[in-house]
Amino acid sequence: MQTQDYQALDRAHHLHPFTDFKALGEEGSRVVTHAEGVYIHDSEGNRILDGMAGLWCVNLGYGRRELVEAATAQLEQLPYYNTFFKTTHPPAVRLAEKLCDLAPAHINRVFFTGSGSEANDTVLRMVRRYWALKGQPDKQWIIGRENAYHGSTLAGMSLGGMAPMHAQGGPCVPGIAHIRQPYWFGEGRDMSPEAFGQTCAEALEEKILELGEEKVAAFIAEPVQGAGGAIMPPESYWPAVKKVLAKYDILLVADEVICGFGRLGEWFGSQHYGLEPDLMPIAKGLSSGYLPIGGVLVGDRVAETLIEEGGEFFHGFTYSGHPTCAAVALKNLELLEAEGVVDRVRDDLGPYLAERWASLVDHPIVGEARSLGLMGALELVADKTTGQRFDKSLGAGNLCRDLCFANGLVMRSVGDTMIISPPLVIRREEIDELVELARRALDETARQLTQVPHTQEEPTA
Repeated sequence: MQTQDYQALDRAHHLHPFTDFKALGEEGSRVVTHAEGVYIHDSEGNRILDGMAGLWCVNLGYGRRELVEAATAQLEQLPYYNTFFKTTHPPAVRLAEKLCDLAPAHINRVFFTGSGSEANDTVLRMVRRYWALKGQPDKQWIIGRENAYHGSTLAGMSLGGMAPMHAQGGPCVPGIAHIRQPYWFGEGRDMSPEAFGQTCAEALEEKILELGEEKVAAFIAEPVQGAGGAIMPPESYWPAVKKVLAKYDILLVADEVICGFGRLGEWFGSQHYGLEPDLMPIAKGLSSGYLPIGGVLVGDRVAETLIEEGGEFFHGFTYSGHPTCAAVALKNLELLEAEGVVDRVRDDLGPYLAERWASLVDHPIVGEARSLGLMGALELVADKTTGQRFDKSLGAGNLCRDLCFANGLVMRSVGDTMIISPPLVIRREEIDELVELARRALDETARQLTQVPHTQEEPTA
């Protein structure tokens, strides 16, 4: 089959996630056929450096035979069985043990799901169940952040703060409120980063008092906002938030779906910021995306209450702890550990990316170049002095994204913020290539901005 054959069948039968179906049908899908290392290949013979590790998830890179062999061995022995009805199996048990060994010391339980969205559905149920068991059933409210992404199921969409999703998915789950995000470049440049971080933490306290501290159950946030635009909070932010949560006895849910498993140079993003979350949703890098699996790491405070006082917890999924997915995830974690991948991100690759990525700030249309670990963002601006954005009708971010693809690089756009999250096994010379390809795309974006019509901005996934 040729590219056009796949595109015709795709147009006829396949509805893609987070997609303008009509526009994609008119343009035609990109057909990815195979991959190795940090590169994907399409049906036209192009090799493309995957600067997004799939969808933030292919941490070990493509083509790892060890993961294929782990899946094959498990499929031959026990391809599937459920973990309902007082049943377990070795892969789920061993993976649970490994996860709790890697997690902060106060976390010793895991509830398995099939995805990050399902993990955040579980969080919603678990948080409210916990407070009911503690004799405080009125503690129902969960506070999230504007422009946050916690999945696209009804509960995940509601916990997140993305207006386009709310507009299409309402009514949202009740009892969820949102506060401002710690996005200094986009919302706080009229003050210092330190002062802005404090201001955002104060917004949390103000919302708690508005709702009533006796009614607020939890605060949910990613250590670094991923799909919102690779937003690294000011250093003052998380210490101030921790004080607010402790003051009012409110649970912390640190969404580790993107930050977990080495992305920021620690096993979990929470460890980078010195957090001690009560619950940690996980997915994506757990299996390097080779098979779908997620979960919630549950702190002792919550887990012991659910175990000792809870009775049956009426929640779960057909694929919770799926044996083949669990076997692949376990092998993935073993390889990350044995090869020292997380340490290398912290000590070598992360600092090297920071140095090379920062060099792009001299570009005429870049207002800020920021990174942490192996996650980075570029803010596209029309005026470097004032930080003024391009007119939205120009679609600067979408243009830059398309030019990246055309020149051999996957770099994602969130509005006019360009973001990267490459596989954790990327090498220094491949980082050099990534940065050079990004600069070429920026050059061409700057040249074309006033000349070419572009597609409208899509919601963030």
